[in-house]
Amino acid sequence: MIKISLLIASIVLMNACSFQAPQNQWQHKSASAFKSYKKNFLSNNDALAKSDLTRAIAHAKQSADFTQLATIYLGVCSLNLANGVKDECRDYQEIADLVRSKELESYFKLISDAIESEDIKHLPKEYQAFAQSLIKKDYTKANEDILNIQKPSSAFVAAALLKEHLETKTREYILDKASYNGYKKTVIFWLKEILKHTKDEEKIQKLQKKLFVLQGVE
Repeated sequence: MIKISLLIASIVLMNACSFQAPQNQWQHKSASAFKSYKKNFLSNNDALAKSDLTRAIAHAKQSADFTQLATIYLGVCSLNLANGVKDECRDYQEIADLVRSKELESYFKLISDAIESEDIKHLPKEYQAFAQSLIKKDYTKANEDILNIQKPSSAFVAAALLKEHLETKTREYILDKASYNGYKKTVIFWLKEILKHTKDEEKIQKLQKKLFVLQGVE
């Protein structure tokens, strides 16, 4: 009888433990909400994106560790950059002194066009070759580096940083990548960028028509 009681108690304890919430739920919820924000922002679902971002920030502000919050602010800034929205990253700069992260600091310097050689090792790997080319002002190599970036959002950011030195094939690559993923906001931005650099009248008319269909204006 004692053995049976101990067995039942053990099962109850195991079940209780299995239903306990994982640690750092605020962080998981914040990251999940920001992931949703990113998708909705790029897809031009602005109302949903705004709601996602509010939730992501609210969860991040449940902790005295501001790393997640700083990551969100930098993420917002880089997505704006990648879609032609002017952003000086003020939210990140306001809390930067409260976060110790070489990775975030280096990424901020990259998207602020202030990257230096010593910062490269702290960047995500997909940016490192591109950043090196950017520092050397080897724009031909930088274009090639963008073509080798697999992560769509990273490719968008890199292309925006190199915008004035992009080759036609790179612009087309970015547009194809955005189109494949259904990122309407990015598609519209890069259609406009391609339009700026196109002299072929037939192509101009097609680009304008695509923009009209997507957004109702030229």
